[in-house]
Amino acid sequence: MKFLHTMIRATHLDDTLDFFCNKLGLVEVNRYDSEAGRFTLVFLAAPQDVERARDEQAPLVEITHNWDPESYDGGRNFGHLAYRVDDIYATCAHLVDNGVTINRPPRDGRMAFIRSPDGISIELLQSGEALPAAEPWVSMENTGAW
Repeated sequence: MKFLHTMIRATHLDDTLDFFCNKLGLVEVNRYDSEAGRFTLVFLAAPQDVERARDEQAPLVEITHNWDPESYDGGRNFGHLAYRVDDIYATCAHLVDNGVTINRPPRDGRMAFIRSPDGISIELLQSGEALPAAEPWVSMENTGAW
């Protein structure tokens, strides 16, 4: 397992980037705008992690800015932790075997979400290409929120 990023939501992207980049000293290493999804993702790295962050896409802080106004109640301003795993199906099976609820199953062979006992959302991402769709994951419904 490899730590990838922590995601937080920004109500005002410019103010958030001013804080993290100009005041805290993080460096923007990647930006993605989605017209269809109406959001911007900005990935930041600590100065000493910039080269590694560009090569490995980790460790990063992901700033998510939704273009349409949204209220972030219930802790939704902090999004999730993300980890890359070697086999998303084996990882999820291990978690289920140990009593963890898979909130968003890896139906696509690429991504799943779970929650910590404190409600922190954790994204699991398949290393490399997505695995072929497989049961029981394909038929599994979402549970709760992530």
